[in-house]
Amino acid sequence: MERHEGGCLCGAIRYETAGAPIRVTICHCRYCQRATGAGFMINANFTQAAHRVTKGAPRVHDHRSEGSGKILHVHFCPDCGTKLHMTFERAPGYVGIYAGTFDAPGWIALDPVTSKQIFLDSARPDAVILPAIRAFAAHEMTNDGTPCVAHVFDAPVTVAQGWPPEQAMR
Repeated sequence: MERHEGGCLCGAIRYETAGAPIRVTICHCRYCQRATGAGFMINANFTQAAHRVTKGAPRVHDHRSEGSGKILHVHFCPDCGTKLHMTFERAPGYVGIYAGTFDAPGWIALDPVTSKQIFLDSARPDAVILPAIRAFAAHEMTNDGTPCVAHVFDAPVTVAQGWPPEQAMR
């Protein structure tokens, strides 16, 4: 089985994953913008059984999601502060790895079947909405499991050019 390794900036914490991610989320919510210091976060999701910390012990910060109201357990290096992964009250049994912490993050494929772009209502105007990848105003589904409307674009557009989709023809 394919294995990939990653870790924090200072090297105190290392981890590995087995196999490909179950799904990949590109999140534009304000939390992810603040947590990464960037316009969005790429989160590669695995089962907890497919992920293990191989060196060190992350600390955990609990954050209540503004989108779902559920707790995100953010695992980070206590020495350098690098956020490594999250576990979720909303999705027990899964771990979402901050993709930039992999040693070679380019291996993560953005596949139309397993990838999604969320919280485009909070995205920067210059953020690019990728073609063929489902895009959502907020989460993919409500807390009660009701699916939200997905939009799929044929070509890349910026949020300013194409979001919300109903106003894209301006």
